[in-house]
Amino acid sequence: MFQKLNQVEKRYEEITQRLYDPAVVSDVEQYRRLMKESKNLVPIVEAFREYNRTQQHIEEARSLLEAGGLDREMRELAELELTEGREKLESLSEQLKILLLPRDPNDDRNVIMEIRAGAGGEESALFAGSLFRMYTMYAESRGWQVEVAGMNETELGGYKEISFVVSGDGAYSRLKFESGVHRVQRVPETEAGGRIHTSTATVAVLPEAEEVELEINPADLQIDTYRSSGAGGQHINKTESAIRITHLPTGTVVECQDERSQFKNKDKAIRVLRARLYERKQAEQQAAIASDRRSQVGTGDRSERIRTYNFPQGRVTDHRIGLTLYKIESIMDGELDEVIDALITADRAEKLQASQES
Repeated sequence: MFQKLNQVEKRYEEITQRLYDPAVVSDVEQYRRLMKESKNLVPIVEAFREYNRTQQHIEEARSLLEAGGLDREMRELAELELTEGREKLESLSEQLKILLLPRDPNDDRNVIMEIRAGAGGEESALFAGSLFRMYTMYAESRGWQVEVAGMNETELGGYKEISFVVSGDGAYSRLKFESGVHRVQRVPETEAGGRIHTSTATVAVLPEAEEVELEINPADLQIDTYRSSGAGGQHINKTESAIRITHLPTGTVVECQDERSQFKNKDKAIRVLRARLYERKQAEQQAAIASDRRSQVGTGDRSERIRTYNFPQGRVTDHRIGLTLYKIESIMDGELDEVIDALITADRAEKLQASQES
């Protein structure tokens, strides 16, 4: 581990020097790439340097105690520093093991999220709307931008499906655990008898791919235009600004009608299509490496129920890690950090165990 840490520190110092080179500064792409690498190395280097400082303090305290000649107060101080130093060293050692785990290469990407109503009819569509609101409020709390790419709205204000882009630092690293089936248990607005209904909605989280990573052949695309329409078929505008793109080799279909401009809708649809094809490519690569490899907490299978929102009991339960919180209102208002932090911790623990066993 320490050989690797020394290599990381050496690489960090090398990058720091290169960032002062005028030739690098003038090369926008190279400068951006090195800044990104430097940012990823900073937590490891800082923890490693703190580990070395702590180790030095321990040696100094041990030397003082071994030399003797200390009065009672100084000896107690040295013993305390020795004890606290050892505890801190152990904590830093565990922290460094986690920091050295391979990073998900997609963690720094923006994401495209897709929410689709599942079982439960209109109530499912309303729940999809509640989830969209939850993620929008969470994104706002972290200073991320949310841009709707396309939607299919129902008459009561729910969504049969909605797709949107979340742009911001570390968006994918935190939202990737949201993929899967979300279940709600509540009394629907449409229920006159006050009975509790169970409905579901499916969430997909796709890392946004850049053009240089995934080239799409225009000849593989079938592009259709149609009139945008809202709930109940009411026309939003009378021009054919809505876009439907079909990727012929895979049969992937993307629709976008959120913008009044046909060109803007096409641009958004291409972004969503590229993200879906990128995820498909990644899934194929991962399957080729190991069919049972886990890319997220649990199986990551979107058919798997990952979380239940029980309104009568005021609780939210994440079934992958057995976490239950009785704060459903604040969670639905976008306060997701406690859930996501627990998922990240569980994911790291699982990866750490796997690395130690291999």
